Amino acid sequence: MLSALITQFVLIWAVVDPIGSVPVYLAQTNHLTAHQRRLVALKAVGIATGVLLFFVIVGQILLEAMQIPLPAFQAAGGLVLLLFALTMIFGEGKVDQECKLSQDDVAHSELGNLAVYPLAIPSIASPGAMMAVVMLTDNNRYALGDQIMTTLVMLAVLTITLLLLLGANKIQKYIGTVGAAIISRVMGLILAAVAVNNLLVGIKDFYIMG
Repeated sequence: MLSALITQFVLIWAVVDPIGSVPVYLAQTNHLTAHQRRLVALKAVGIATGVLLFFVIVGQILLEAMQIPLPAFQAAGGLVLLLFALTMIFGEGKVDQECKLSQDDVAHSELGNLAVYPLAIPSIASPGAMMAVVMLTDNNRYALGDQIMTTLVMLAVLTITLLLLLGANKIQKYIGTVGAAIISRVMGLILAAVAVNNLLVGIKDFYIMG
């Protein structure tokens, strides 16, 4: 039970990447007051939490409505997570990509818009995070109790993300942008291993079903 929780925590931590969100947050809020920064952090994490909870609750319903076999979804999810992990390892890095997304619009953004994009989506509630929470709460693989525990683990990671954003200035002094990029790439490597495992298990189960 404990090992399963640790695995889920590591996976959700990797796809949410709280530390990688710190430089993104700092870059997008450097023109705001301390009070405005706190508001943006609270709104961003709140919105990301709502989005991920939506996928926890509705993701399985959508899967069943489209009549997609679980092994096929697991293989597809593993492939998407693998591609996401590869961008974390070999890409520009989370900080450069997401700061670049709205660099030209920051000066004209309202706090609410800034919290939504690029902080809540795609920095915190990334496509990889959406896919991961759906896979980890699949009704055919996990009991309700397990799904509740996974949801609590996800909420714990998001709470840590909020705390990191609120203490972003101090954290940035210690790890710097380079440190955040290194951590993001290590998390990408861990995520790639989990993704390949899901992909291979999904392919194996799909052929067993056939």
